[in-house]
Amino acid sequence: MTESCRYCGSPLTRVLVDLGKTALANSYAAPGTPAPDPAYELCARVCDSCFLVQVADAVPADAIFSDYAYFSSFSTSWLAHCDTYAQSMIARFGLGPQSRVVEIASNDGYLLQYFVQRGVPVLGIEPAANVAQVAVANGVATEVAFFGKETGARLKAAGIAADLMASNNVLAHVPDINDFVSGVPLLLKPEGVWTIEFPHLLNLIKLVQFDTIYHEHYSYLSLLFVERLLASHGLRAFDVETHPTHGGSLRVFCCHVSASHAPTADLTAARAQEAAAGLDTPAAYDDFAPRVAKVRDDLLAFLRGARAEGKTVAAYGAAAKGNTLLNYCGAGADLIAYVVDKNPAKQDKLMPGSRLPIHGVERLYETRPDYIVILPWNVRDEVIGQNPGVREWGAQWVTAIPDLQFF
Repeated sequence: MTESCRYCGSPLTRVLVDLGKTALANSYAAPGTPAPDPAYELCARVCDSCFLVQVADAVPADAIFSDYAYFSSFSTSWLAHCDTYAQSMIARFGLGPQSRVVEIASNDGYLLQYFVQRGVPVLGIEPAANVAQVAVANGVATEVAFFGKETGARLKAAGIAADLMASNNVLAHVPDINDFVSGVPLLLKPEGVWTIEFPHLLNLIKLVQFDTIYHEHYSYLSLLFVERLLASHGLRAFDVETHPTHGGSLRVFCCHVSASHAPTADLTAARAQEAAAGLDTPAAYDDFAPRVAKVRDDLLAFLRGARAEGKTVAAYGAAAKGNTLLNYCGAGADLIAYVVDKNPAKQDKLMPGSRLPIHGVERLYETRPDYIVILPWNVRDEVIGQNPGVREWGAQWVTAIPDLQFF
């Protein structure tokens, strides 16, 4: 059976990369849970009609997001990014006590807290009840719901209207992308602004960031596709910013088609960059899989070589992208001793699929491994900067993407 595109319904015949059957990247297992973990096909395909890159929704969304282990507040660099965003939006759009900011997929209040601190009313919309509870306890008003047309209509009927809406790294997580976006115009004031942040597909392809592909990420987004999506729901883009977060992200500023926001030179430049890379042609997607295979082969050669020399290897960061990498490579306890992570919600659990044990960061200092593979390469500098003591025993930091590097 040929699958069809989740946006336009065209048949999906082009494969970007097939990562095989893998465990859910955020489903950390408790010790003693029977192995193996449930595994599902993870194959990214490209729609030749609209150029949406997507994986099949082989897993029900409520199996992924209703009790979620990802808390945004554990990355200091991400929090700094959010604080800056709040300052910038308040200044640019004149937000104050009379305004309202709505965030879709507001997690633990990591972003909205910065508007609350500055006296701007907020509402978070978050499907994971366990995470929403943390936000409410921190003074961030939060509605527990999946967002879409129905939720948008219900909140509009309750009198909610947004001067600013924000969706950070959520559009990629939505199985029904049309239903999700159709809720936005219902809540957005006539001159309101919706900002969407997402890892840029252009970077994923250029920098071989295949480990950002996992079942929770249904879609992999380009500006080309996002503008097409917006237009079909009465919205348009008027500005774009690039940010270093998540390996290189776009922040797209959107509004109603009839709003007065004028298109910027940065929007024109971003369109031109994608066109130059050929993202509107099938050929741009065809050499990705062999480059992914090379990353796998190089990492395994290093890990096997270290084992042969009697060296110990640990990993830093029990991130979803790390699970995609380890499971695709088949790297388990025979090659990596353990993983450390700052998030207590992940400690004393097992990495899905590979079943590597997760410890607190202090474990590095107790066992002094020869090599430490940083799985979330996007926070490499932050991790190395927070752990200067690693130099004392001569350990080397390692990243695998876009190619094998030692620090």
